[in-house]
Amino acid sequence: MVIAGNVIYALTVQLFLLPGNLITGGSTGIALAVHHLWGLPVSATVMVFNVAMLIVGFLLLGKAFALTTILSTFTYPVALELLGRILPEGGLTDDVLLCTIFSGLGIGIAVGVVIRAGASTGGMDIPPLVLQKFFRIPVSASLYVFDTCILLMQAMFSDMTRILYGILLVMIYTMVIDRLMLMGTSQTEVKIVSPHAEEIRQAVLEQLDRGITMLDGHTGYLNRETEMVLTVISNRELPRLEKLVHAIDPACFMVVSKITQVSGRGFSLKKEYR
Repeated sequence: MVIAGNVIYALTVQLFLLPGNLITGGSTGIALAVHHLWGLPVSATVMVFNVAMLIVGFLLLGKAFALTTILSTFTYPVALELLGRILPEGGLTDDVLLCTIFSGLGIGIAVGVVIRAGASTGGMDIPPLVLQKFFRIPVSASLYVFDTCILLMQAMFSDMTRILYGILLVMIYTMVIDRLMLMGTSQTEVKIVSPHAEEIRQAVLEQLDRGITMLDGHTGYLNRETEMVLTVISNRELPRLEKLVHAIDPACFMVVSKITQVSGRGFSLKKEYR
């Protein structure tokens, strides 16, 4: 899924973004600015920037995060270079509006696929995560700020029409990612009813490092005593939690809800271990 997401990203850039002469955010936007200013290849610039961000992620976000980013760090620029040599110049259409819409959809879907796989796209995906970890700044808010700054970099060699299309492009792919991954300050609440509640509790505590609340209840059909596992996780952790729980109890009853805000230990306050 990580490889597929990055290939979709590179395909979108080659078929719509570059032929439409559009400006965009992220590491691709930085590479486009560098290309116009100094003539360096887009794929090579993306590779250098992604490797630099990988090192930052390793130092500030940890080894586990870096491992989920390595594949994207190298797959995207390599796919970008290979597809640039294979695909014909000019893309699929010369209509700028269509290029903008499909670039936004393609980039949003590509990033969403990578995140759903439990990995990171690397590049400009890393600075917002660093700011969220150390300063509690929402990922979506910092992404908007960074992308705006990158658009302003490209505004030096773009006319007003291209700038407006670039803003529209960023809005489209950001909304697509939001829809796919519930990004931002929202979190995911999960309730699990299972006869293996204790095993699930231990697994979530040890492997996800998330807090757990055990609720007592009764089943409706047989009126038997049961336990419910309640936890709140980040949106990115949901696929991992589902795999973890279903490995223990494939027949468990699981309710997943989107919540807009969470406060307390592990979220607005630092975790404490006893």
